Amino acid sequence: MNLLDSFKNYISKHQLFTKDDVVLVATSGGADSAVLCALCHASHFKFAIAHCNFLLRGHESDRDAAFVEQLSKKYNVPFFTTTFNTALLSKQQKTGVEETARNLRYAWFNKILDESATDNEPKIKYVLTAHHANDNIETVTFNFFRGTGIQGLRGMQPKQNKIVRPLLFATRKNILDYAADNKIDFVTDSSNNENTYSRNFLRNELLPGVQKIFSEVENNMIHNIEKFNEVYTIYNDEINKIIKSLVVFDGTNFKIPILKLARLKNLNTIVFEIISEYNFTAAQVIECVKLLKSDTGKFIKSNTHIILNNRGWLIISKLAAAAIDNFFILEKIDTTVSFQLGNLSIHCVTNESKYLQVANNNIAFLNADLLQYPILLRKPGIGDYFYP
Repeated sequence: MNLLDSFKNYISKHQLFTKDDVVLVATSGGADSAVLCALCHASHFKFAIAHCNFLLRGHESDRDAAFVEQLSKKYNVPFFTTTFNTALLSKQQKTGVEETARNLRYAWFNKILDESATDNEPKIKYVLTAHHANDNIETVTFNFFRGTGIQGLRGMQPKQNKIVRPLLFATRKNILDYAADNKIDFVTDSSNNENTYSRNFLRNELLPGVQKIFSEVENNMIHNIEKFNEVYTIYNDEINKIIKSLVVFDGTNFKIPILKLARLKNLNTIVFEIISEYNFTAAQVIECVKLLKSDTGKFIKSNTHIILNNRGWLIISKLAAAAIDNFFILEKIDTTVSFQLGNLSIHCVTNESKYLQVANNNIAFLNADLLQYPILLRKPGIGDYFYP
């Protein structure tokens, strides 16, 4: 079966979209996205083309943008383009260049989808990306070394919300052969040959090195990804049953009974599946398990949530200041924070000189430079004392 027929069959088999849907093809100008545009045109799909100029490769970036614009004219389809100062935004946001570019790209795609409906034009329903089987192999390998659990071994999915990947069945060789046979022009990204980015190292060094020993590694990985997806379905059903029996939502926080959790077999795996939903990493699983035997008040945190041991329960709460029974987690004091803790009214302020004129036993002055966040405040108990 040729690539075009396989393309149509894959879309139909996975119910990715229909001929009535309008789709947006994310196009860099490289072989993968150029072939994807050609396949959509040959299949008579309704599509538009979108291109991001990330200003990362000098004249090459401008060349790519011009090439993709000409591609849209060739197929007589709507063209969307934007430019990002990716390097600057990466520094400002303190994120890697790859991550920054990915976030910018998908945020822009979503904006196009949201704003696409007009009186004269139908709404764009999905974004198509040109990720293929080799990209998926790289993703699974990357996730394996990064430690994402069995979910990461599934790789990219054909359809995730509004993102559709209709070329996951095809290898890079399939795509290049189709481009050659059908005289499809494309541009080459010279940075793909550099190992600056982790994915390039996997693509250019690690996987070719493995292939020298295991010649069938590409096909084996493709079949393994299929198996991992089947295994994940069974695994996920069982995990969801366990989580449903453990986790209680009280309207504000998620609570897990410590004794019940501690009795379970495969504890580390279950803990990982629970806490990864709240942006905790695989490396924090051991810390979380230690909480099961820790004193009340001990906690760990991710960049969005905190897990607190409180009187026989693990309590998962957002980092935004929120009371948990007799505790209050203070992530940061910027100006003024006020809250109730039991029958106490507490006000935390910074740079409020008027308080310096007040002699009051209910006011404590702390050196802000010595505070370490997050601060866990507890309601006073019997035997507590404090010397201001």
